Amino acid sequence: MNMQQDFSQHPAPIQLEKLQMPIKDYQQFYRFYLTEHHDLNCRRLHFLGSSLGLLAFRKAIKTRQKRYVALGFFAGYACAWVGHFGFEKNKPASFKQPLYSFVSDWRMYYHIATGQISLTDQAKDKFPH
Repeated sequence: MNMQQDFSQHPAPIQLEKLQMPIKDYQQFYRFYLTEHHDLNCRRLHFLGSSLGLLAFRKAIKTRQKRYVALGFFAGYACAWVGHFGFEKNKPASFKQPLYSFVSDWRMYYHIATGQISLTDQAKDKFPH
């Protein structure tokens, strides 16, 4: 999958009321996923949780202790869910489609790390709102 993407090539934002769950097309799901992550605090918490998850996974490999894998999943999902319930005021996409959501979490992480999605100003995002 090509992670580097020009979001300007996407069609207009999807109309949520026309979507039927589960969404079978991943590209359509990712556009939906991004609409569920407008709030900057929610995005920041996702990025923090994923970063903590990566650190815990690294620690699990270094120490060969499985408990760090569980700790990483807990940290990642806890941060994301606080972001959704506390700031975004919606249910996490992982409740609707867990596999696509997990992949999309990491895809959004990459897009944040490469400056395609902003943690400071939504106007700097390189995808349609």
